[in-house]
Amino acid sequence: MAAKPRVKVPKSAAAGDIIKIKTLLSHTMESGQRKDKEGNVIPRKIINKFVCEFNGAMVFSADIDPAVAANPYFEFKAKVNESGTFKFIWTDDDGSVIETEKQIEVS
Repeated sequence: MAAKPRVKVPKSAAAGDIIKIKTLLSHTMESGQRKDKEGNVIPRKIINKFVCEFNGAMVFSADIDPAVAANPYFEFKAKVNESGTFKFIWTDDDGSVIETEKQIEVS
């Protein structure tokens, strides 16, 4: 199953507002401790890093340890002073990167 990001960012806000951002990544996590039908260890596959940027500046970052549940969820707040783009980046153990972006209009 391919990872599927879901992100909630308000479409608009007033300058100086503090907004709530919610993210959920549908991702099949694998601990690296289970075995397949042939008895081979299934390689570990977890999201190990999450970053949120706004217009290129980091807003939120988290290093994720193996104990995280499948489908990692983050909720955080950010202050917006200008219109722009939030960029959300999840990094997997295998080096793959999942990205999505959301726009916000600030008046």
